[in-house]
Amino acid sequence: MLKACGKVYRVMGPVVEAEEVSFLRMLDMVEVGEEHLIGEVVRLKKDKAYIQVYEDTTSLKAGDLIYTQGFPLYVELGPGLLGNIYDGIQRPLEALREKEGFYINRGVHVTALDRKKIWHFAPLKKEGDYIKGGEIIGDVQETILIKHRILVPPDAHGKIKWIAKDGEYSLDEKIAILEEKDSEKEILMYQKWPVRRPRPCRERIPITEPLITGQRVIDTLFPVGKGGCVVVPGGFGTGKTVVQHQIAKWSNADIVIYVGCGERGNEMTDILLNFPKLIDPATKRPIMERTIFIANTSNMPVAAREASIYTGITLAEYYRDMGYNVALMADSTSRWAEALRELSGRLEEMPLEEGFPAYLPSRLAEFYERAGRVKTLNNDNGSITIIASVSPPGGDFSEPVTSHTKRFIRCFWALDRDLANARHYPSISWIDSYSEYIDDVKDWWHKNVDKDWLSARYTIMELLQKEQRLLQVVKLVGPDVLPYRQRLILETCSIFKNTFLQQSAFDDIDTYSSSRKQFLMLKSIIKFYEKSDELIKKGINIGEIKENMIYQELVRMRFKYSESKEDMDKLEGFPSEVERSLAELEF
Repeated sequence: MLKACGKVYRVMGPVVEAEEVSFLRMLDMVEVGEEHLIGEVVRLKKDKAYIQVYEDTTSLKAGDLIYTQGFPLYVELGPGLLGNIYDGIQRPLEALREKEGFYINRGVHVTALDRKKIWHFAPLKKEGDYIKGGEIIGDVQETILIKHRILVPPDAHGKIKWIAKDGEYSLDEKIAILEEKDSEKEILMYQKWPVRRPRPCRERIPITEPLITGQRVIDTLFPVGKGGCVVVPGGFGTGKTVVQHQIAKWSNADIVIYVGCGERGNEMTDILLNFPKLIDPATKRPIMERTIFIANTSNMPVAAREASIYTGITLAEYYRDMGYNVALMADSTSRWAEALRELSGRLEEMPLEEGFPAYLPSRLAEFYERAGRVKTLNNDNGSITIIASVSPPGGDFSEPVTSHTKRFIRCFWALDRDLANARHYPSISWIDSYSEYIDDVKDWWHKNVDKDWLSARYTIMELLQKEQRLLQVVKLVGPDVLPYRQRLILETCSIFKNTFLQQSAFDDIDTYSSSRKQFLMLKSIIKFYEKSDELIKKGINIGEIKENMIYQELVRMRFKYSESKEDMDKLEGFPSEVERSLAELEF
């Protein structure tokens, strides 16, 4: 129930200073003015409160009343989240369009989850069972792909006095009653959770499995583990959003949450138009059945941009607690940091480097710390992987957001403008990027793909480093004066870069590569290098090697072999075919 708790004293853009405040606490959610604009308390000073408002504050005036329900900014967690499109404070945009039309008025309140929709609830507990916070009390089939596990709120526990039978229920209907001492607590199919408070878990556990994205440069050279954090920095036009789109489409995460934080409206429109048409290659079902969108574009209120990141990570924690592996795309954290900077300026806080507030590093740390692989309260294993883009002005990786972010992540996919200008996508630099998850995921590759994966990766990385040194010589004297063995290194790296590292998102075969296909392609290229090196030692000219038909087969293999069993069987024998074809040059 709303209670008046103060009056507007002055308005400073998205920040409202309130006077005559009573019983307000930090981070309490409030409603401001006659239109009940949603806001959040960000500072208390003597008898004044400072509120960041998540909507346009035009026409607010001094003396307008401020109301509160006495709890923090929260999200609703329950069946119906998947396939939905929300704004930064979890208002469903589709429901707003139906209610308001194409232009959303201020102060419109719509519940995040549809209260009228009926769900089939299947209980997993019985009356008399003692249940703790975070345990699963029942199941709801949210989509064909995802079974939604109804969790007891983390702060609730007790003996089940009553539980609903298997049947159809709406979200507002109670499904259980817990009894603890002299009190009772009703359990619904949904719960509320403050966005700035991490959901509890039993313990953090080591990362052991990679997030397979289908992008060869990522999975083979710079993998990220399920539960890890990766940042994708790059200047304007280098393909940050392209990389995140591809991962959202093809990664083997159970749930994908895409947060468009301050990005251009046409980019989010492109996502919303294309994603409903996409089919998951593993399940052959629409990708929308495991995806949630949070659209907070650059023309939306700046304060909601700051909240959208927390909304996204809280939804991710909820599905993690069910035992799912969640991939969170944050595009982009630079816009989120700019929102922090603007709000900090309105609050007249002391600015530091480039105007960002002094607490920027701690806010970044709080966000990235919420990723990880955990043992849930229900003793399941779940994970959140954060893939966050950064938009440094002018591509300067030494600016504050990028430099501070590097302190809290273990994987760095640096985007290269020269590669992007050459239409080489993904434009991830194999020189500036790195991953510290190699040792964590190598056992998975060796067990599930091939025991030679790590040695093959080291071989190709060593060749790329040798190529960098040789290119300095080539710039001075040209490639023709190099010995054949050094020219072979340049030729092998050229094949690797154009055939392996480059992928076409518009080609049905090349847009996605399974882990097995990636290894076989890499093995074929390394086999070409090793056998050619043997031939050159025996006096064979590199020109003869390039004229061999197998050279063209190598160049075309990314478009030739699909994920079908027949093509994969052919690719399985391709490394041997490379060796056999080159061996014919000896006679």
